[in-house]
Amino acid sequence: MEKSKKAFKNPIRAALATLLIGMLMQVLQWPYSAGIVFISFTSILILYTIRFFRKTEKLTIDLIKMALVLFWTTNGILTILAFPYTVIFQVGTALTFIAWFTMEGTAYFMDKEGNSRNSLTEIIWNFVMVIGVITIISGGIMHLLSWDYSIPILTTGLTIVTSFILKDIFTAPKKQKDDVNNEELYS
Repeated sequence: MEKSKKAFKNPIRAALATLLIGMLMQVLQWPYSAGIVFISFTSILILYTIRFFRKTEKLTIDLIKMALVLFWTTNGILTILAFPYTVIFQVGTALTFIAWFTMEGTAYFMDKEGNSRNSLTEIIWNFVMVIGVITIISGGIMHLLSWDYSIPILTTGLTIVTSFILKDIFTAPKKQKDDVNNEELYS
């Protein structure tokens, strides 16, 4: 099989990076942050929906991922618009994330034989991503508890995750023999 590419991969990643920058701007209470977050969530929703409908064969995992993106982005958009009943979308996001993680989760990073397809460099970058996410969670909890240094920790985590996403956008993809993780193809 020839090398294939997920449809709208880089625009979706750019929208995710912009979303993280907008969230950082909101934490720092900078102007226009709500607009940036709103546009980012809307862009992710539109791009992923187009990507989903361009896919010819839709498996259960594809439907779960689409539902996850739908719940997550709708929750973000309605939160920015101060809609009071976003808990429905938060529960939907949690349930679809659990379903996705159960069905695909860590298998996303494996090849058909169950071997890791990541090089040492990719493993280090994935470790950095995990550290970034843990730092964001820690900074968020510290901010809720009004602890000192919560904003710098949260800012550091958001910077790490944003740099990971930007690194993914601007590095050349590795050539692979097979697509093993149900990728959406360009038409």
